[in-house]
Amino acid sequence: MSNRTIPMTDALYGYYLNASLREPDILARLRAKTAERSEGDMQISPEQGQFMAFLIRLTGARRAIEIGTYTGYSALCVALAMPKGSRMVTCDRRPEWPRVGQPFWREAGVDDIIDLRIGKALDTLDAMIAAGESGSYDFAFIDGDKKNYVNYYEQCLILLRPGGVIAIDNMLWSGRLVNDALDDPASNAIRALNIRIRDDSRVDSSLLPIGDGLALVRKLDI
Repeated sequence: MSNRTIPMTDALYGYYLNASLREPDILARLRAKTAERSEGDMQISPEQGQFMAFLIRLTGARRAIEIGTYTGYSALCVALAMPKGSRMVTCDRRPEWPRVGQPFWREAGVDDIIDLRIGKALDTLDAMIAAGESGSYDFAFIDGDKKNYVNYYEQCLILLRPGGVIAIDNMLWSGRLVNDALDDPASNAIRALNIRIRDDSRVDSSLLPIGDGLALVRKLDI
């Protein structure tokens, strides 16, 4: 037993993946394709993708939102875990990134589940709220531009049903948040959201040291 989270050395991380990862071939191939790109480090880790798929199955989520599609790996993780007839809205500003993953979505047979929206996610989510979709989603994953994290959080809370879950990536920001001299919009936005979640009486929450820090938030029925 341990009274704190243990350090993850390279050797232990290798064991961790070997002992636990069940990554389907199609996800492994998309991850490898993404790793070839110059900004490939924007990709979520495979264990995080597996954990999010576990959450989808655990909660029975049928309607999901994603902010930050990138090459579509996380969207594919979620969509593969959802039952037939589900719907996932995924948002990105750059159409060239999701194009990498779209052939993999089709090959996996989930392209009918994934509804890709190109444009500003703030505008997309506002339009969904205006269309009367508030309180109708089961799950949201936030992994977009960091300076808008608080705004995305508030919009997703509106769109989520009571009991729905939000997962938010990069909430430990590669350990940089402990550097008080770090004063930039992205870092400050993540710091602000961590405190907001901690103090938010509308939700239950837990911050997990998986990947780059994954915050989990459950909307309360109040």
